[in-house]
Amino acid sequence: MTHESTAVGLASAYSNATTASGDWWRDAVIYQVYVRSFADSDGDGIGDLRGVRSRLPHLARLGVDAVWLTPFYVSPQADGGYDVADYRAVDPLFGDLADADELVRAAHGLGLRVIVDVVPNHTSEQHPWFRAALAGELGARERYLFRRGRGADGSLPPNDWESIFGGPAWTRVADGDWYLHLFAPEQPDLDWTHPEVTAEFDSVLRFWLDLGVDGFRIDVAHGMVKADGLPDIGRGAQATLIGTEPLPFFDQDGVHEIHRAWRRLLDSYEGRRIGVAEAWAPSSERLALYVRPDELHQAFNFRFLNCPWDPEAMRTVIDESLSATTAVGAPTTWVLSNHDVVRHVTRYGGGLQGLARARAAALLMLALPGSAYLYQGEELGLPEVTDLPPESRQDPAFRRGRRPQIPVPAGAPAPGSGPAAPGIIAPRDGEPPARPQAEAGPGPEAEVGPGAGAGAGPEADAGAGQAHEPQTAPEAEGQDGLRDGCRVPIPWDGPEPPYGFGPAGSWLPQPPAWAGLSVAAQTGDPHSTLELYRAALELRRAMPGLGAPGAGPSPDPRGMRWLPAPDGVLLFTRPGFACTLNTRPDAVELPAPGRPVLSSAPVETDGRTVRLPPDSCTWWAF
Repeated sequence: MTHESTAVGLASAYSNATTASGDWWRDAVIYQVYVRSFADSDGDGIGDLRGVRSRLPHLARLGVDAVWLTPFYVSPQADGGYDVADYRAVDPLFGDLADADELVRAAHGLGLRVIVDVVPNHTSEQHPWFRAALAGELGARERYLFRRGRGADGSLPPNDWESIFGGPAWTRVADGDWYLHLFAPEQPDLDWTHPEVTAEFDSVLRFWLDLGVDGFRIDVAHGMVKADGLPDIGRGAQATLIGTEPLPFFDQDGVHEIHRAWRRLLDSYEGRRIGVAEAWAPSSERLALYVRPDELHQAFNFRFLNCPWDPEAMRTVIDESLSATTAVGAPTTWVLSNHDVVRHVTRYGGGLQGLARARAAALLMLALPGSAYLYQGEELGLPEVTDLPPESRQDPAFRRGRRPQIPVPAGAPAPGSGPAAPGIIAPRDGEPPARPQAEAGPGPEAEVGPGAGAGAGPEADAGAGQAHEPQTAPEAEGQDGLRDGCRVPIPWDGPEPPYGFGPAGSWLPQPPAWAGLSVAAQTGDPHSTLELYRAALELRRAMPGLGAPGAGPSPDPRGMRWLPAPDGVLLFTRPGFACTLNTRPDAVELPAPGRPVLSSAPVETDGRTVRLPPDSCTWWAF
């Protein structure tokens, strides 16, 4: 059977207990919209909020529960909007506040919840607070982490901390002080011991909750609190340690008090508003602390994304993730792609093999207990675009040596900069880095280890207090730009670019072969990836054995049991449901665990045995 015989006959027979209970987030499927690349309403080639609103019916038909929007706030866009200059306003690039309000209302009218990004670890250097700090306004620097330098003349950074981009995490200003930026120099870190910082973000959250949003994805949720005294680490390559070893600038115990306060704030609103931690911690147990009952509702689990196409590795990641979150009564989240990593069709080998594995991995993910995140375009089976011309590249990581001078308010002294240092290319948000396209060949692995920001590079040398022009370094040889390829605007309809993305072109060029991958081209085709996702989400909502941990009668709180299976095959059950994943390059035969209801590739069964195709996943009812 193939996946066209799916959920239609089952939808009326079941109801989802989690949805009825109101804890929608425990088994929600949440769709990430990278606003710039989703839909363009005004013809400037850049996606915007009106464009998103116009395409919400696609998400409703797909069957997701919520949409997560990447930042659309006022920003100089030094880091793709994660450098925020005004947390209460929409950047004109994306529309205005009325557009945001109308989008939320339209989404709610379609039964979709809306989650927005909030960036509390740092602001933009264009934020009024930081401009006041540079201008010497009394007390303004206390909101950030300004320190005197070391050495007789204070010319050395205050400690040995490194930016996630490489080089020192400190930049010196004209009067000799240094400020901390764990990410780009254009993103100064806030000091969360200052009461004005706490009060400001409480106000920002209330602003958007009052507008009607259903929750927040919290950027760098592990980073707001630093160890007392800002102690040295004593070794380099610190970005490689994140998520593996304790560090004085990440995952400090003090962040949990912030999240407890935000949970109280969220709980004071009707409608089950949620907080989602984008957090890195040295262990699954430390990560689980972010989702204790009095803290946030979800924390991203990137280990599944980083897992190779290997059944034992997959099972280990699944077991350890479920064990850690079950211990604190929280759901696990699962994700395969996002705006910072190579799309999983390409990570899994590309071509027909990569697509087959990506389809199978999607069914595996959607069968697991907990919540799942989908990245825009993965429901279309989009591959990474690996042949973008250099002149079209937008990711600052592509030109890693370019470092714009920090603007200074009129009348204020010009800041200097720290010593030049080689940049380390990494994605933003503390998420796993993508493999460079030049390395993206067969094999599923993405390099493990978090990073942040749209690449920064060597800082331009300048003496403190000396005005100077920005310096431009040549493009780094071999640097393919780590994130443009997954951010190419998605195709909606039509035979040629921009495939319905907008009235004109698109900010990144779309491949000519994408006409057959558009939403319109795949709609109604029972063998298409889009219809596979639609069927899977319909079944996931309909069958009581899917969705939240513990749904249905089972002594296992995860509602899941592993069963023996041939080498290369995973087999687990949940109440009334079974899932088989064949990771082998050849077909394998085993006893049929039930009645097939959905498969990523055609399966052959006589009711007693089944022949699973290579690189495939099948769902079963019993």
